[in-house]
Amino acid sequence: VLVLTFAACGTSSTSDTITGIVWQWTSVKDRVTGEETTVPNPENYTIVFNEDGTLEGKADCNNFSGTYSQENGFTITLGPATMAYCGETSMDTQYLQLLGSVAAGGPDGQGGLALETAGGAQRMEFKNGGKAK
Repeated sequence: VLVLTFAACGTSSTSDTITGIVWQWTSVKDRVTGEETTVPNPENYTIVFNEDGTLEGKADCNNFSGTYSQENGFTITLGPATMAYCGETSMDTQYLQLLGSVAAGGPDGQGGLALETAGGAQRMEFKNGGKAK
């Protein structure tokens, strides 16, 4: 079990675990402009962190995999991904670009997950979509 602890969050508990959960992307906020974008279909944009340091997920009509590390922040290294065209309204490209730029992240203290790009420029919010199969 991986447990994340952040000084600002106080004490840690087993509820701080991010592995084995299907995280569904719900929104992204740009800290510079204050603009917040709500994801219309969170179930189409998922990420699952496995205990062995691997990850997999969905970016709309595409699937991806990769690895993650919680050393010196939080980094995601995207690996193989299908690259089908998901349509003009798809957020698949933006989602994958944001994931590839993640520098920090962990439980948001309210049952969700927050991932941020360097300096907190963009903050992605995820809701718990249930246990991964």
